[in-house]
Amino acid sequence: MRKLINRAILGLALAGLGVQANAANWVLDPGMSQVIFEYSYGTDPYQGVFANVEANFDIDPMRPGSCKFDVTIHIEDIDVDSPEVLDYLLDYELFDVDTWPTATFSAEQCRLTGVTSFESDGTLTIRDQTNPMTFPFDLSIETCDGQVCFHLTSEVEILRLEYGVGQGYWANTAEVPNEVKVIVDVYAMQQ
Repeated sequence: MRKLINRAILGLALAGLGVQANAANWVLDPGMSQVIFEYSYGTDPYQGVFANVEANFDIDPMRPGSCKFDVTIHIEDIDVDSPEVLDYLLDYELFDVDTWPTATFSAEQCRLTGVTSFESDGTLTIRDQTNPMTFPFDLSIETCDGQVCFHLTSEVEILRLEYGVGQGYWANTAEVPNEVKVIVDVYAMQQ
């Protein structure tokens, strides 16, 4: 019953904005979107930005089970405050962008968990490691420059060593913890 009420509320919101409640292809707007990663070195917190993210998704908010996500992050375009940190991140002991220039997330199943909350089940690939991942997200319908858009937000924790991001010295978690938080705040336009 709760799912039916949640879908009805979301359906009313879509209808109010004149959006057809059908599956549609949505493409990330890079100018309005950001994907941030947060980590620490010793006791000091740091953050960086994945500056070049491409994402397409097909989702029908009324039938979220059939959603599809395809996300590509171009690792070589990481933006951090320090050129020295950037060199370390791109080096073979961490992301090794010469061998693996991109990370990807793909999902073909979602479920509604609240009025505007969803989870997608998929796989995350970083370097040569692919692992299953449940990606929780909130999705709202807004207007962007007079056009209907989706606003997707999420926070997830990734264990970097599960993806080989930390070879040699960087495999030690005493200075750089295994946990990395990824904050997603993106807008997508219907195609």
